[in-house]
Amino acid sequence: MPMFLREFSSWMLRYRRSWKGTIVISVANPLLFLVAIGAGLGRLVDPSSLGGLTYLEFFAPGMLAAAAMQNAYVEGVFVVHSSLRQGRGYLVAAATPLEPRDIMAGHMLFMAFRIGTSALAFAVVMAAFGATRSPWAVLTVPAALLTGMAFAAPLAAWTVTVDRFNTLNTVFRFVLMPMYLFSGTFFAIETLPGWLRPLAYVTPLWHGVDLCRTLSLGTATLLTSAIHVGYLTALTVGGIAVALITYRRHIHV
Repeated sequence: MPMFLREFSSWMLRYRRSWKGTIVISVANPLLFLVAIGAGLGRLVDPSSLGGLTYLEFFAPGMLAAAAMQNAYVEGVFVVHSSLRQGRGYLVAAATPLEPRDIMAGHMLFMAFRIGTSALAFAVVMAAFGATRSPWAVLTVPAALLTGMAFAAPLAAWTVTVDRFNTLNTVFRFVLMPMYLFSGTFFAIETLPGWLRPLAYVTPLWHGVDLCRTLSLGTATLLTSAIHVGYLTALTVGGIAVALITYRRHIHV
């Protein structure tokens, strides 16, 4: 068995003891969001303002991508920081034959598992509410997974260099949360001031939202989807490359 799979197995063993607690995040949260905002408040939105879409159809795939981003922050920042600075699980693993790269790869694989399963649960709830219009909606799950990893990999690479927990909360409040408003999750990018749109277009969340939404609605094109996938993949691969360096520098017994 490759060494990084030993680290992944360790995370899965821990997850077997705590998976019930994730149901709230994976199922209950999206259900509440879709009921309260999509199916509730969304009824006040005129479909003509969304090109004939109901607000639920517009909002749900955007929220799928945004939820993947938030799950990525939890797994790639808070859990990583705890593993290195508090619970010190990383340091315990480093005392075994595992190399820092194995610790990083095994945990990244577990992050992908968590983000992917949460996205699948969200997508099932979406389908149950009739928030999709196309069979291509099945691809929103891998699209959300890629969106999440585009955040998780760079964030994990950065988090192992951070000592103060307050720094993580500050980034969450003033960087991550504003992305919900400026990445097309709740309303179309076209409603933003012209000078603000280019900033929105470079955020990973906008690429994830647009990719998930066009797949869900059946309006995706090969070119735009390729651009989104290429951008998110580049961030993921770049994050992993940097993580190989930062994990090696900061994880040692």
